[in-house]
Amino acid sequence: MKALNPPMGWNSWDSYGTTVTEEEVLANAALMAERLKGAGWDTVVVDIAWYDPTAKAHGYNTDAPLVLDEYGRQMPDPARFPSAAGGAGFAPLAERIHAMGLNFGIHVMRGIPRLAVERDLPIKGTSWTARDVVDKEHVCVWNPDNYGLDQSHPGAQAWYDAQIDQFAEWGVDFLKVDDMQTPFHRDEIFAYHRAIERAERAHGCDITLSLSPGGWLPTMHVDFLRQVAQMWRISDDLWDRWDDIKAQFARLARWVLFQQTGHWADADMLPLGHIGLRAERGDDRQCALSEEEQRTLLTLWCMGRSPLMVGGDLPTSDEKTLRLLANPALREVTAGSARNAEIIREPLADVWGESTEHAGEYIVWRADAADWGDGTTTAHPGGVYAALFWTGGEPKQVRVALSSLVGLERSGKQWHMCDLWNGEGEASVHLEGEGAYRELVAQLAPHGVAWLVLEPGE
Repeated sequence: MKALNPPMGWNSWDSYGTTVTEEEVLANAALMAERLKGAGWDTVVVDIAWYDPTAKAHGYNTDAPLVLDEYGRQMPDPARFPSAAGGAGFAPLAERIHAMGLNFGIHVMRGIPRLAVERDLPIKGTSWTARDVVDKEHVCVWNPDNYGLDQSHPGAQAWYDAQIDQFAEWGVDFLKVDDMQTPFHRDEIFAYHRAIERAERAHGCDITLSLSPGGWLPTMHVDFLRQVAQMWRISDDLWDRWDDIKAQFARLARWVLFQQTGHWADADMLPLGHIGLRAERGDDRQCALSEEEQRTLLTLWCMGRSPLMVGGDLPTSDEKTLRLLANPALREVTAGSARNAEIIREPLADVWGESTEHAGEYIVWRADAADWGDGTTTAHPGGVYAALFWTGGEPKQVRVALSSLVGLERSGKQWHMCDLWNGEGEASVHLEGEGAYRELVAQLAPHGVAWLVLEPGE
């Protein structure tokens, strides 16, 4: 099954925007293979505009001279991707990524290049041309590269079939398709799904489909999304701002109930490490989130079983970031947890009295330890994962009843705690009280988290 567990990988967007080069992709892949593959990171994705020779940081180019083949299909810019010269496309780069034991992915925009329509290029395998299938009304509002496709015309499906067939020939394992869900283009999504199925049958391969972006995405669409895709975004772009992270609590709480083997709601890329080198937003920087906020981000994504796609340039990211990403608990929890849920969300004040202002929210998530869906035995039989979050700007002591995490019937048993961020041994959380009335007590940093696994004793 494709995407049996939430995918984990690297995407070039947060670091390089539209401008990433082959050399930079290979450098990130090499570091991933050397330092992070053992912790579950195994996918490398080239994001938008790999076919634009005039690509620049901070935006898109109108009327860009996109590199297209004779059928109007996007080709990698050989100046940035030298191995693509001579019509080789991404096949040589994919081969090198695969040789590292990693998967290779690319980004593509919905629709057909405007330049292909201007040139009225033929659609491969048909008597139609780009002008026969174009829909100039349904265009992306933020990217000028493409027109929409008239899905009532059979040539529209033929265009996607030919495009995806070429991707499969190159060895693409992961396809991020943009401008699909905001607004929700049902017919376009289904057309991509059909094209991928055909390419997989023809080439004997698997291609994971990731849909983007996801602003205002309702859970009402989940049955359709499970039918057609393995990943779908549930928010617009997320950056290294605390407000962006805080907003994902409610989204993941809403979507975690719908997470299912092979089909994952995606809370977006992780803007961790060295980002903004030539990105759409912000200057060259190490992630602006505090270390506590970074742990909160990773913990929330894992407890919500979101895919993990880091955006920082790995070779130039700080060592603290690489250690966070190498934590085996990330893969352990995303792959090996079940019945994940937010069980407590309470606004708390610093002092009780007449004031109605709250200092922050105290949020608790829990999940049962489970196998990885492929028969791999859980590392914590009968165990429970717990995450205690504090969104306030000052330190806060918090409490949660043990029974709220393990259940009333098991609350009187012996339990051992292990801190998933600080390593083996006792967690930073401690137990107070007796028997079934025990509570976990934690001192949380501003915007901080305590993440632990509870294991039943004798």
